[in-house]
Amino acid sequence: MYAIAESEDKQRAQLKAVRPRWKSLGVIYSSFSVLCAISVLIWGKDLVRTTRLALHVDAYTHILLIFPVCLMLTLLVLRRRPCRPVPESRLGVALLGLSGLIALVSSALPSVRGMAVDPHLSCEILGFVVWLWGAFVFCFGKAVARNCLFPLLFLLWLVPLPDAAMSYVVVFLQKATASTAYAMLGALGVPVMKDSTTLIMPGLALQIAEECSSIRSSMMLIVSSMVMSYILLRSFWARGIVMLAAVPFAVFKNGTRVVTLALLGAYVDPEILNSPLHRQGGPIFLVASLLGIFVLIWILGKAENSQGRLLRPNQVV
Repeated sequence: MYAIAESEDKQRAQLKAVRPRWKSLGVIYSSFSVLCAISVLIWGKDLVRTTRLALHVDAYTHILLIFPVCLMLTLLVLRRRPCRPVPESRLGVALLGLSGLIALVSSALPSVRGMAVDPHLSCEILGFVVWLWGAFVFCFGKAVARNCLFPLLFLLWLVPLPDAAMSYVVVFLQKATASTAYAMLGALGVPVMKDSTTLIMPGLALQIAEECSSIRSSMMLIVSSMVMSYILLRSFWARGIVMLAAVPFAVFKNGTRVVTLALLGAYVDPEILNSPLHRQGGPIFLVASLLGIFVLIWILGKAENSQGRLLRPNQVV
């Protein structure tokens, strides 16, 4: 009885040490809210422009997910690993100052008309993200920020790549998709030739255009894989494997989609290439790829558990 009472007292003492007083906690959250409001006032126009970009350009649709997912991950981390907020003024002010410096640099960059994303917008959103980092560290401290390191770094997905950089990504997906589809068709015994990003089959020539790179679903797959690995896995090596595997999974997804359309168009009905399966079939292959990522995570989770049993000292029964 006395041992149970002592353990309960220790647990209560630990909870009191972890949870600060409501008064100081209210000040911390109020300060963070004020700093966030200031950031909206400073970068409001750029945030509106980025939101419109995400709503209308496929390559940036994933940006709409970043804030809700980041908030969810932060709350999850704070629940799993509660830590007392201890405001850190030095590092916080340094990050806030760095965001101001980035804003000054971006103001010197011209806004280019005719570009969906110019370096000016990318630099401005980067400054906004660094401001949020500074506000978080300033209000909650280094210990809480260390626990929430992944959600904080995840905010970098808010920064839209400039058109020049995004074009390289699209071209890479085009060429990788063409090569993957060519290899898959050859493995299936289908007579096929490849000319750059064009697949030539009997009675069918299929060009893999920029739209066929599936940039939107590929970005969604990569972002979703990062979140799933962070939530469902514990070790850095397992999470790293999933994050690195997301790109090959995205390429394989695109190749599978092209092969499916090519086979149906060549041997079933050429009109399938103009059907909704071609224009709106991306989510089907995205879900299949996410299932593949989940299977990989399940395998790595088993490996983590077995590794944990091996590293755990032998217990005497």
